Amino acid sequence: MLTMNRYTEETYKRHLEKEHVLSPFSTYLKEIVYGANDGIVTTFAVVAGFTGAQAMGSNTTLPFLTVLLFGIANLFADGASMSLGNFLSIRADQDVFRSEKDKELHEIRNSTKMEESETIHILQKKGFNKKDAQTITKLYKKNEPYWVEFMMKDELEMTNPEGEMPLYNALATFLAFISFGIIPLLPYFFSRSIQTAFVFSTSATFLALVLLGFLRWRVTKRSIINSIGEVVLVGGIAAIIAYIVGTMIHI
Repeated sequence: MLTMNRYTEETYKRHLEKEHVLSPFSTYLKEIVYGANDGIVTTFAVVAGFTGAQAMGSNTTLPFLTVLLFGIANLFADGASMSLGNFLSIRADQDVFRSEKDKELHEIRNSTKMEESETIHILQKKGFNKKDAQTITKLYKKNEPYWVEFMMKDELEMTNPEGEMPLYNALATFLAFISFGIIPLLPYFFSRSIQTAFVFSTSATFLALVLLGFLRWRVTKRSIINSIGEVVLVGGIAAIIAYIVGTMIHI
């Protein structure tokens, strides 16, 4: 049995690597799902809107290539916009967290008694009796950084975003958006018929959503039916709305 004396930093690292290792997909799953789903739906919206307008008898003279041009332009413009927006939102979230953290640190140092009372109250709400809550609070006072983190999480209920890397998050969003968003456009590279291409594009969109749901399941190991079904349902609703709106537009 491993004793406390033998539990070293190296042992701790090996435990994390063996039991809690996170792949890039796990780390950036939120960005991948968000970016990929939006890429699929927004790109399909372009082809659905164009085809929907055609189906309603629009007298458009726009060439077939227009679908590809609009689709590709939308793909890269929206992908860049979404990824940069994600970058800025994370930076803003980090700024807010650090601002509140500075305030909490100031309160701990200048209104210590009040912060002690708040900590004891929070711990009691979590199920500790008053004596244990007071003992834990005394221990927190010996570790100021940890005490601040505790108050940020349990008093202000703020998740710490300082460990996030905005640039990597933005890159994951962009790559997911482009990689999955190109799928509904692929049939238009190989077909000369708008209607035929749209049929294959619809199928490709469905398969892209299934693939995204499957990726989500592989990372989370949760229910495969829920993982795929939820992605397909949400993405499918958005795609149907896109087509309906397209039928209402006459170019």
